[in-house]
Amino acid sequence: MELMAYVWPIGGGKGGSGKSFLTSSLGRLSAGLGKKTLLIDLDLGAANLHTLVDLPYPTKCFSDFIRKKIPRLEDTVVETPVENLYLISGAHDNLDIANLPYEQKIKTLKAIARLDYDHILLDLGAGTSFNTLDFFLISHNGIFVTTPEPTSIENVYRLIRSIYFRRIRHCFNVTDFKALEEAADELYGRGAVNRPECMMEVVRLKYPETHAQIQDDFNGFRFKLVLNQLRRHDNAGLGQQICRIIEKHLGLRIEFAGNVAYDDHVHDAICARVSFLERYPYTRTAGDLRELSKSVVQTAGEQMLINYS
Repeated sequence: MELMAYVWPIGGGKGGSGKSFLTSSLGRLSAGLGKKTLLIDLDLGAANLHTLVDLPYPTKCFSDFIRKKIPRLEDTVVETPVENLYLISGAHDNLDIANLPYEQKIKTLKAIARLDYDHILLDLGAGTSFNTLDFFLISHNGIFVTTPEPTSIENVYRLIRSIYFRRIRHCFNVTDFKALEEAADELYGRGAVNRPECMMEVVRLKYPETHAQIQDDFNGFRFKLVLNQLRRHDNAGLGQQICRIIEKHLGLRIEFAGNVAYDDHVHDAICARVSFLERYPYTRTAGDLRELSKSVVQTAGEQMLINYS
């Protein structure tokens, strides 16, 4: 699927990690750099991104496209008060949209690929539903968000593992994938099906061409990890440690993009429906967000050099 824009899915394994705040903040910073930026609220059934960009009542939303009330996804886009920043809201989505049928999901993925923006940021739901995994896999980019709490770290670990398994699963029908799981258990013992490196070795032995294709995708992933809401007493090196653990136990490389400091003013800004970055621009948290935004823009620039060299 050829993408016209730099698409950044943003997800976390646990609710409350701050992914919507992070998505809206990165969107504002991208727009502030003159990039035509689109935010898409794909936290299906629990959308709130419109509130963070000061749109109390969007006139149209993602459900209008799904239910064919609006035929093209681009026609559900609404302007925000921020110059260069646009939104596809989920404010009025029906509750049953969380269970998006496969055909509608494929329709959405293809429609996103046709959108003409410099940057597209996808605010995804928490957890490991197939919707979240498939929307994450629309791009080779992606940002995982976790907080320092053990439960949040454990859940983001599961999310990352699930995304890689989902990519492997896409290549096989139900019968063949079941045979791969059985072969992994026979070769590496019970529980091997939960280790991507074991599953990939079985794929290599049985389907070498498919293995090469999947491995190319894995090598092309530019996934990043953000440690959000870091307090003064927390370990500033925790994010790097998490990335090393993921590489050691899953054989997957995730780049640590940085810490974002905890600040009570974030809560105040959200309740007041104002931009945290504008009201508190000199806080450590605002500085962390600006550094993270540079990392995202730099990655996009590197990809442009690769794509057109």
